[in-house]
Amino acid sequence: MNATPQVLAVLDEVLASAATGERGALWRLAEQGRELDANVVKLPPGAGVAEHQEDVLDVLLVVLAGTGSLRTGAGGTLNLVPTAVTWLPRTSRRSLEAGPEGLTYLTVHRRRPGLAVGPAVRAPAYEGGEAPCMLDLVCPECGRLSADRAPKFCSACGEAFPER
Repeated sequence: MNATPQVLAVLDEVLASAATGERGALWRLAEQGRELDANVVKLPPGAGVAEHQEDVLDVLLVVLAGTGSLRTGAGGTLNLVPTAVTWLPRTSRRSLEAGPEGLTYLTVHRRRPGLAVGPAVRAPAYEGGEAPCMLDLVCPECGRLSADRAPKFCSACGEAFPER
């Protein structure tokens, strides 16, 4: 069966419907069978996404509205302005900070494989109490598991993790 192209969102309408102080994902690509993930993320003035590293995926970031800066792990700073297209290669360290009018951007990357139920794997005996829980590494907004052991913000949707 062939998939049929379709308009999923009109970004002008998505941006216009966002509340003034709203933060986080305004829109997500959620169609079944997709091979991509995409999010429209809004940061209010002065807000940011803490330094993090995506070890598996390249990310394309397109600024839709506002301004900001992207700090690279190498100590550089890239200015983000409307219509700027930025490549965030996998393994690169980066952080974002919104400018005085906030920052709204689209991210696009290959979809992470979902968790699947497979055959049981016999794990070695674990001594010393219960196995560690990883719930504090799951983004409360989009449900993604963070590769960072102490995440501050989700690398997929930009949502802040709860304080520990």
